[in-house]
Amino acid sequence: MKLNLGCGFNKLGGFINVDKFHACEPDLKVDLEIFPWPFDDSEADEVALIHSLEHLGQETRVFLRIMQELYRVCKPNALIRIHVPHPRHDNFLGDPTHVRVITPPLLSLFSKKNNFHWKNIGASNSPLGIYLDVDFEVKNVTRVLEQKYLVMLQTKQITNEELTVLVNERNNIVTEYHIELSVIK
Repeated sequence: MKLNLGCGFNKLGGFINVDKFHACEPDLKVDLEIFPWPFDDSEADEVALIHSLEHLGQETRVFLRIMQELYRVCKPNALIRIHVPHPRHDNFLGDPTHVRVITPPLLSLFSKKNNFHWKNIGASNSPLGIYLDVDFEVKNVTRVLEQKYLVMLQTKQITNEELTVLVNERNNIVTEYHIELSVIK
């Protein structure tokens, strides 16, 4: 089974398109902030959260429960594709329904491998994988650049290193993250 969670009007073929708003005409109407979700344990091979996760879990307790439900419904090695606006882009800042910043470092907190490594070296990172008994590995991260910066990079007007400095110093360079997670069970 493939789930497109928080589909809005962006339906994906071959997926069960899930949203809480009737106006979107989802295949299944579900509020993802109410638990448990109406799916069996280890049922999903693939999950898409395309511009939806940043709209969920304003309260930390709710967000952590969403991550637990996501883990529960996924099969071992399931693929989770997450697209979210970059938190320092006007696309994120200008939408009052964006309630949670989603970044690769945030999602890495749900990896038991990372958690045990941090524990062994005495790091203070929150071991959310251990606390919540979930395990997600960040497999791939793509930064989608504003066209201007993409052209500058492609035409070698700036290097990757210079781009990284700009991203760390300025807004509106990266429009969004595309993040792939793998479910470890």
